[in-house]
Amino acid sequence: MKGLKSFALGVTKPLFLFRKRSPLGSYIMGRIFVMAAMLFLLGFAVFGLMALAPGDIVSQVMIQQIMSTDEGRATVGQRDITGELAEAMRAELGLDQPFYVQYFKWLRQAVVHRDLGVSLISRAPVSFLIGSRLWNSVLLNMISLVLITLFSFLLGVYFSTKAGTKVDVAVSFFALALHAFPGILLLILLQLLAFLSGVFPVTAYPPFPFSYAPGRFVLSYAHHIFLPLLAAFLGGIGGTLRIVRAMMLDQLGQPYITSLRSRGIAEWRIYLVHAFRNTLNPFITGSANMLAGLFSGSLILEIIFAYPGIGRLMFEAVLQQDVNLVLANMMLISFLVLLGMVISDICLALADPRIRYGKDRG
Repeated sequence: MKGLKSFALGVTKPLFLFRKRSPLGSYIMGRIFVMAAMLFLLGFAVFGLMALAPGDIVSQVMIQQIMSTDEGRATVGQRDITGELAEAMRAELGLDQPFYVQYFKWLRQAVVHRDLGVSLISRAPVSFLIGSRLWNSVLLNMISLVLITLFSFLLGVYFSTKAGTKVDVAVSFFALALHAFPGILLLILLQLLAFLSGVFPVTAYPPFPFSYAPGRFVLSYAHHIFLPLLAAFLGGIGGTLRIVRAMMLDQLGQPYITSLRSRGIAEWRIYLVHAFRNTLNPFITGSANMLAGLFSGSLILEIIFAYPGIGRLMFEAVLQQDVNLVLANMMLISFLVLLGMVISDICLALADPRIRYGKDRG
């Protein structure tokens, strides 16, 4: 018992000293550890859910082979051979093992050997398939995040100065309407607009690669991506603008604002330097949640507008029950979302010392 207690003390004492000497460093390490644990549990859950789904990729291949022989009328001998071949394929791919064994094998291969495996359908490396789509999704979502954050900040601060006016009431109404409007319906309406007007293309990606003509590609990409960006912008600006406006109005009603005005401080400094600074915590948290919503919502956008991103790639992999590709896509999207939240936590700790030092440290 004494040995166990001394071992626990030897482990916890360096951690306590590290937290005492570097509160921000210990805070970041804790968030990274939590992110790794959540990714591990998420991958385990995804493998389990895929195992519960009826059939597998081998069953789909065998059904296609049977349907291609004499218009689907296979003999008993052919079906026996097909069944034996299916079992052999499952053993070769490791699908005959329990899902947790498959998961830990995949995890060891991904972490130790940095190999995500190959697609069970195309037999292409999963890292290549994801790498060819990753930049497209990241670019689309980061542009959307920057536009929504910038305009919601500017408009929220501006209309907080117009509280109670007719303009403020009208903007609040439209912001609430945009926030409540179904995102998938907005995407379908914009797709119909592109089809009927002919001004914008119905697809969200140029028909030629960047290496073919870089300058022409940038212009064509901006033209193709306008409607998807508009959908993402309209879907996110409503709620974020209302949050910024409400936080600013709450701060403007505090006694320290009256004190600043009595000292003759310029109004723009009161709004931008003092009031908005105290709204940074919920604003940063809201931006991280918005990034998570953009990545999760881009799946529908990529399907409707035929955008070659990782969301559409995962959708196709789920339909084909390509376990390796589904898991790698899910882990990557979850990693990006959790990374955004960790970065927001770090920004919160930098903006507010109370977070990194803890409440008990004052």
